[in-house]
Amino acid sequence: MADVREILKERTLVLDGAMGTMIQRYKLEEEDFRKGWFEDHESPLKGNNDLLSMTRPDVIKAIHAEYLEAGCDIVETNTFSGTTIAQADYNLESAAYDINYHGAKIAREVCDEFTAKTPDKPRFVAGSIGPTNRTLSISPDVNDPGFRNVTYEELVTAYKEQVSGLIDGGADIFLVETVFDTLNAKAALYAIDEAQEEKGTELPIMVSGTITDASGRTLSGQTTEAFLISVQHSNLLSVGLNCALGADALRPYLQVLKQKAPFFTSAHPNAGLPNEMGEYDETPEMMASQIKTFLDEGLVNIVGGCCGTTPEHIKAMVELVDNKLEIKQNG
Repeated sequence: MADVREILKERTLVLDGAMGTMIQRYKLEEEDFRKGWFEDHESPLKGNNDLLSMTRPDVIKAIHAEYLEAGCDIVETNTFSGTTIAQADYNLESAAYDINYHGAKIAREVCDEFTAKTPDKPRFVAGSIGPTNRTLSISPDVNDPGFRNVTYEELVTAYKEQVSGLIDGGADIFLVETVFDTLNAKAALYAIDEAQEEKGTELPIMVSGTITDASGRTLSGQTTEAFLISVQHSNLLSVGLNCALGADALRPYLQVLKQKAPFFTSAHPNAGLPNEMGEYDETPEMMASQIKTFLDEGLVNIVGGCCGTTPEHIKAMVELVDNKLEIKQNG
């Protein structure tokens, strides 16, 4: 298998775009989230997109293929909410391992198909590990600042099961993403280390935080530099930022990471901020012009898209990266 670290020394890699945005195009109904697995489940399941790797693998496979056709190098698994903690909202804690195993397996199959066609451009599977819907640093009860609805040990246990499924399904990389609470991320990193030690693997790890507003801080109050300092004890492949803001608004924080981080850097921003209808207005051309600035300034080694981005957005990024590489090679 190609070494992603060595490739990153030579060129910028492109991550795929939004999974949820693409799933919405299929107009799926309740039965699509149950098919073959959860027909008798007592709770509503529509909207639990991670289940589709099991119940509608054809849809997830097609979405991965669209992004690979657009030219991306790294495909994220459909496992953002694949922990027992996040799945508890649907009374589906028992499905966590299967969600991750099948999510990684489908992505692996599609990536291998595309790599076989063009072996000089290997494709990688990034196991998507979201932040869960609970936080260790902030109380969910304004009247009790010391209260927490999850413990560090519970998060480690949940993440370890997720990581085990991703490894068994064939992931190449772990992507701990949309980090709004670094303590949650530390639990994920600890779980990754434990699972890898047990399984004898050494897959590279990407960590990507999210700046929630113009204050330049994560939801739990850290600046970009503080976030970096909190995770740089791990032997990471990359550190970066994703979600929440559009590309233009992320630029000053990426500058901090590029200056301070001892790792490769990444960015997969939203297609701008959502409008009053919750939709994203930035076209591929608009987003590409902002990503071009990232590349021109040497701010990122891995670039892709988050909420609102599509294969069209990713294709525009791929063209930028290819042009940059061609100019570099031609001196």
